[in-house]
Amino acid sequence: MMVEKEKNDKKLFSWSNISTVLLVVFALAMLFSPQVKGKVIEGLMMVGLFQPDLPQDQEIKAASISEEEVVFKDETGKEVRLSSLKGKVVFINFWATWCPPCIAEMPSIHQLAKQFKGNNKLIVLTVDVDQDLRKSLKFMQKRNLDLPLYVLASAVPSAYLGNSIPTTIVLNKKGKLVFKHEGGADYTNKEFIDFIIKLSQE
Repeated sequence: MMVEKEKNDKKLFSWSNISTVLLVVFALAMLFSPQVKGKVIEGLMMVGLFQPDLPQDQEIKAASISEEEVVFKDETGKEVRLSSLKGKVVFINFWATWCPPCIAEMPSIHQLAKQFKGNNKLIVLTVDVDQDLRKSLKFMQKRNLDLPLYVLASAVPSAYLGNSIPTTIVLNKKGKLVFKHEGGADYTNKEFIDFIIKLSQE
């Protein structure tokens, strides 16, 4: 009888059963936790997936300047108007704390901002579309991310932000939309860095 019980215990704790339980736990975590999903996507970024699609020259020429004024507000209530940023390359990331691809790409945006720190030709704005600066500030502090946080203080043209987040856009020094990417991406990608450098030197 004891031998039979030991055999059943061994069957219960077999590698196959343990791995099945782990897979189920992982699947549930992926289903219910944006943080876990974000970490998985971030890992995939590190192996070369989720790269930003850079525009071809003809696409850049076809892009237009929005006539609408777009205004953002930081945690102190200070407003930033896009029209006041002409003469600089502007990188804007629209995101939310519950969005897994947003979570995944945030470290690469942090690295991008860090790489260009001190370069007054590039401005990085991260815009919480949920309009909850307190929550997004906690998110940044918890992950040791040093990025300027804003919420919207005006409407945003659909050319800049549709119905998908994350959405990242880049405006050149004339205020012209030259890059738009919907979905998570690795912004430490060499081609993207070269693209930003080229824009900042124009």
